[in-house]
Formats: sequence, structure tokens, C-alpha cells
Amino acid sequence: MNSILNKNLFFVKEHVGMFKAANNYDIYDPNSQEMMMTCREENLGFFTKMLRFTDYKRMTPFNIEIKTATGEKVLTVKRGVAFFVSKVEVFDENDQLVGTFKQKFFSIGGKFNLFDANDNMLCMLKGKWTSWDFRFIKDEVEFAHVSKKWAGIGKELFTTADNYMLEVDQRVPENSPIRIMILAAVMCIDMVLKE
Repeated sequence: MNSILNKNLFFVKEHVGMFKAANNYDIYDPNSQEMMMTCREENLGFFTKMLRFTDYKRMTPFNIEIKTATGEKVLTVKRGVAFFVSKVEVFDENDQLVGTFKQKFFSIGGKFNLFDANDNMLCMLKGKWTSWDFRFIKDEVEFAHVSKKWAGIGKELFTTADNYMLEVDQRVPENSPIRIMILAAVMCIDMVLKE
């Protein structure tokens, strides 16, 4: 696992574009304001690009790579065509399966269950449908929190793009596979739940 995932704060900034089919983000260290990672969807097929501009956008497959600012692969997130619910696979920098997350069928605001490679539940991503506020929890313990609001910025980020802060709890051990799963799930909230 890349040591960059041992940080606890990540500011995710979406690339703004009028006619963009691909989902592209930059991930910054909010303290130094330096870009740490890029999240790119580079290999989009023609039909997928076309469907991204229709009501079927949430059903389209994706294959996203997150890399360090110097180009080292950190993780890959993949999903095939999704008809009712999403099952997303997460791979480490060596293309080894780390785990999956599955969307809950009838959930208000959106929910994912995160599983390790052996299908053991790690935690749940639970969101509020009225706001951009998501928490990674298990047994009432919060592992991480994602929001468009953050005390360090002090105000909501008013743009057309989705920019947000991921805060991983300090109790989550360094080099734990759950860190890979949390970052991967954050990148998919927008594509699966919020579009």
C-alpha cells in the first residue's frame, strides 16, 4: 500500500467541464495545498461517452485509476454496467483485489457496504439525502467522514463542481486496507449516488 494513504485529510477537487464525459479529480493535502494524487478515467469507450450525457449516466461502467502526483499507481476502481445497484471492485497498486462495495438497494441518501477481498464486511458508507454528508461506520464507530463543509475551510464550497473533504479518523491504523477502500468509495459517491 502506498504510504500516501496514511494521511488523514484529503481535499478532493472535481475538474469542471461543460461537456465532459470522464470523471476527473485532483486530490490535495489541505494543509500544504499541494496536489498529492490524481484520479482519472482515461479509457472511456465511445458508447460509454455517449451514454454519460443521457439519463443512463448512473448505469455506465467506469475504470478509474488514482495515482500519485509523480505518476505511481495507488489504486484502481472498476464497475461494469449497473442496472439497479452497483458492485464496485477495488484493486491495489499491483492490481490485486482489495475488496468490493455494494450499493444498498432501497436506501434514502445512499448506502454502500464495504467488504474485504474475502467478502467480510469492513464498514458501511451511509449518507444523508439532504446534504453532501457521508460517514464510514461500523458498530457505531466512525472510521471516516466526507463532507462539502469543513472547519478548516469554514464555508461550503460553492461551485458547480463537487469539491469535498475526506477526514479519516486517527484510530484507523496506518497501512490498513480499509484506507484503500475508503478512498475508493469516496471517488465513487459522486458517480454512483449523486449524479
